Amino acid sequence: MNKRSWAEPFKIKMVEPLRMTTPDEREAAIAGAGFNTFLLRSEDVYIDLLTDSGTSAMSDRQWAGLMLGDEAYAGSVNYYHLEDAVHRYYGYKHLIPTHQGRGAEHILSRMMIKPGDVVPGNMYFTTTRAHQELAGGRFVDIIGDAAHDVTSTEPFKGNVDLKKLQAVIDTYGPSKIPYVNLQCCVNMAGGQPVSMENIAAVGALCHRHGIKVMLDATRAVENAYFIKVREPGYAKKSIEEILREICSHTDGCTNSAKKDSLVNIGGFLCVNDDALAEEARNMVVLFEGLHTYGGLAGRDMEVMAIGIAESVQYDHIRARIGQVEYLGGLLEKAGVPIIRPIGGHGVFLDALKFLPHIPRDQFPAQALAAALYVESGVRTMERGAVSAGRDPDTRQNIFPKLELVRLTIPRRVYTQAHMDVTAESIITLFEEPERVVGLRFTSEPKYLRFFQARFEPTQGDLVLNRSAKAGAASAR
Repeated sequence: MNKRSWAEPFKIKMVEPLRMTTPDEREAAIAGAGFNTFLLRSEDVYIDLLTDSGTSAMSDRQWAGLMLGDEAYAGSVNYYHLEDAVHRYYGYKHLIPTHQGRGAEHILSRMMIKPGDVVPGNMYFTTTRAHQELAGGRFVDIIGDAAHDVTSTEPFKGNVDLKKLQAVIDTYGPSKIPYVNLQCCVNMAGGQPVSMENIAAVGALCHRHGIKVMLDATRAVENAYFIKVREPGYAKKSIEEILREICSHTDGCTNSAKKDSLVNIGGFLCVNDDALAEEARNMVVLFEGLHTYGGLAGRDMEVMAIGIAESVQYDHIRARIGQVEYLGGLLEKAGVPIIRPIGGHGVFLDALKFLPHIPRDQFPAQALAAALYVESGVRTMERGAVSAGRDPDTRQNIFPKLELVRLTIPRRVYTQAHMDVTAESIITLFEEPERVVGLRFTSEPKYLRFFQARFEPTQGDLVLNRSAKAGAASAR
C-alpha cells in the first residue's frame, strides 16, 4: 500500500542545478561568514531552508503575469488587479502596497504608536517588535503558556491568553494600547496557529474597549488550513471562506506576500478605517513609493494578485503543509527533539535538548545551525537568544524559553527526496551532539542582530569537531 498521503500538485518545468560542496569547503565558508548562516553565499548552500520568505517557486501563470506588467508610475492596472484580489480573499476595505512586510510594519507603527504606548501580541516577531520599539512603544507578550512549552501538543498553541490581554488593558488602559497585534501561525513559537474561536474572542474583547486588532496575515492561509483540519465546524469550509472569516474579526493587517502569496518580493498594509487609510497612503509616499505601487514594479503586483488566488487552493496548501509534516515526522520518529505539533512553514529543532552540553550564553541554536551546515550543506537559521536580542533597559541578553533552529521549507521548491536528505543529516548530527561547540559574539549590530552578527567558537576554530566523530567511530 502507498504510504504517501499526498503528492506534489505540480510538475516540474524548469530546474536550477545545485552545487555540492565538501566539508572542508563548508568549514571555510561558515568561518568566513562569522558562523552566521545569514552571511553565507547562496552558491555555497546545498539545500536552503533559511527562510520561506521570497523563496517560493512561481507558477507558469505567475511567470506569464510578469509580461503583463504595467510600469506606469501612477495608476498601474496591476495595482487594481491586486486590489481586487485582496478585497476578494482578505476582505479589507483599503489596500496600501509596500515593498515587503516590514514596510507595512513601519508605516503602521509610525502611524499608530506614540511614545509610552504598549502593543500586546501573541509572541513577538523580530521586525515587528523592532518597528514598534523604534516608534516609542513596548511589546507585551499575551500568548498562552502552552506556546512556551516544548512538551505541549495543544492544537492551537498560538492562541492569545484572554486573561493576560484583559490584565494589560486593566493595567495600562485602552488609551495606551494603539492596537493588539494578532499573529497567525506564530513564527517564534514554531509556526503554531490560532483558532477561529480565539480570533473572534480577541476581536470582541478589544472592540468592547475601543481597541483595534491588527492581524499579521503573513501566514494566514496556512492558519486557515489548520483551522479547517483541527477546529470543529470548519472541515467543510473552503480555505477562502476561512481566510475571510479570520480577517473579518480584525481591523486591518500587515502582510509579507513573500510567504503565503508565492512571490519573491512584495507586501501590503490593509485597514478598514478611512482616516487611517488616508494617512497610510500619504506616509507610503514618503517611505515606499506612490500609493498605487508602494515600491513595487507593476509586474510584481500582477504576480502577487495571481499568487494570492493560487495560495487558497486546497491542493496547494495541503501539499505545502504536508511536506513540512513529512520532514517533521522523519525527525520525530528518530527521536530528534522538535516543536510539536508541527507548524505550517517549518520544522523547529529544540536546541536546548539537542545540545544539552552548550550553555545558553554560548547560543546553542546558533551553534547548531552553523554545525548542521558544515555537516551537510543544509542552511537553517537560529530562533532563540540571538534573535531575541537585548533587554531595552538593562541591555542584557534575553534568553527566551524557546531556543530553536528553524528548518523553513520554501513553497513548491524542493522534493520529498530533499526532505529525506535533510532528515538524515540532522539525525547523523543528533547521534553525536557533543561534536558541536558553542559560540560567542565577535560583532553585534544594534538592530536585528541575528541578520548580521558574527561569532567565533568558544573552543578552537571549528563549530563542528569532525575528528571527534572519527574517534568515536574507531572506539566502537
